[in-house]
Amino acid sequence: METKENLKERLKHQVMERMDISRTMEDEEILELVQKTLEEDSHRMPMSISMRQNLIREIFHSLRRLDILQELIEDADITEIMVNGTKGIFYEKAGRLYQWEKHFTSEEKLQDVIQQIAGGSNRMVNELHPIVDTRLPDGSRVNIVLKPIAIDGTALSIRRFPKEPIRMQTLIEWGSISREVADFLKHLVCAGYNIFVSGGTGSGKTTFLNALSEFIPKEERVVTIEDSAELQLLGLPNLVRLESRDIKLPGAEEITIRDLIKSALRMRPNRIIVGECRGAEALDVLQAMNTGHSGSLSTGHANSAMDMVSRLETMVLMGMDMPLAAIQSQIASAIDIIIQLGRIRDGSRKLLQVVELKGVENGKVCLHELFRFREKKEQGSIGGIWEKKGELLYQEKLQAAGLSSISF
Repeated sequence: METKENLKERLKHQVMERMDISRTMEDEEILELVQKTLEEDSHRMPMSISMRQNLIREIFHSLRRLDILQELIEDADITEIMVNGTKGIFYEKAGRLYQWEKHFTSEEKLQDVIQQIAGGSNRMVNELHPIVDTRLPDGSRVNIVLKPIAIDGTALSIRRFPKEPIRMQTLIEWGSISREVADFLKHLVCAGYNIFVSGGTGSGKTTFLNALSEFIPKEERVVTIEDSAELQLLGLPNLVRLESRDIKLPGAEEITIRDLIKSALRMRPNRIIVGECRGAEALDVLQAMNTGHSGSLSTGHANSAMDMVSRLETMVLMGMDMPLAAIQSQIASAIDIIIQLGRIRDGSRKLLQVVELKGVENGKVCLHELFRFREKKEQGSIGGIWEKKGELLYQEKLQAAGLSSISF
């Protein structure tokens, strides 16, 4: 008797043979073709209505979606999907990791999904270029590493983002930030303070940057620059989104983050938002912040605000050989505020610290702490409060924006 997997593959090939390759077929057409093919084949293997519907969905997903991963993609509560070769599929839900019972039946099926993902965002991944960072149409972040670089089988990681951007009010309701700190940051964004969001992997930097963007005045022109477009900025009519391009496409020119920043400066932006600083582009970000683009934003990986400053020093040196004192001066004059995010012991994401950069003293960038999260355990759960540690020292931008009367 024919197995379900063999039936699925046979019907899939029949559908592919009937598809009109001379044009782009709509999803509805493909779905109708799958249903028709299954109806014509129903005499060979009787099946229940539920089995029939599942088969139609699986065949359609293998043709136009991400095959067996589509079920996980459609679960809004799943935040991360990890594929370790054909046999190991894991996912994160509510901060916990689970292993899925399903798996790819062959390496070819996994490769089909990977090529579909890469091709969908104009990327190329193969033996010559076995590592690629890309995204799904919904903005989810994707990392692909092919074997044999991934020794035990091709590795695929998908970082999910909510379909609807998370607003600051939602973060307040989740307990990720207090109302007082959120109002404080709102005024800083409105007044054009340059802000750097720092944190470890999975600490919520992109989500927080999206939430901060709702405070940008609607009349301003904003340019975003990213490796893979993930930002979902809220309510900005004059928005230009730029995405870098690697050199894996034949005959294509590499377009780096640095190239995009230089181009953005000619677009008359009020603010430039760089999704993440990872290398030499940090120099260009600092220079943009220092040349009249007040209110610019970016993020970076670091375990503390001081670590973020040290990482920026290293990243600038990757772009230009400069004296450390000059680099520190650039950092201190360009960045007004660093917001440190992180996960606490229960897995929840919190704003941990807000600091102001107050200058360079004794060969070191000095930080002035404004707010700090202090854990407080109550009835078995972990909460806490945001303690105010100091007053904002430099209020010139607030005064220029007419916000000098607001007390923090």
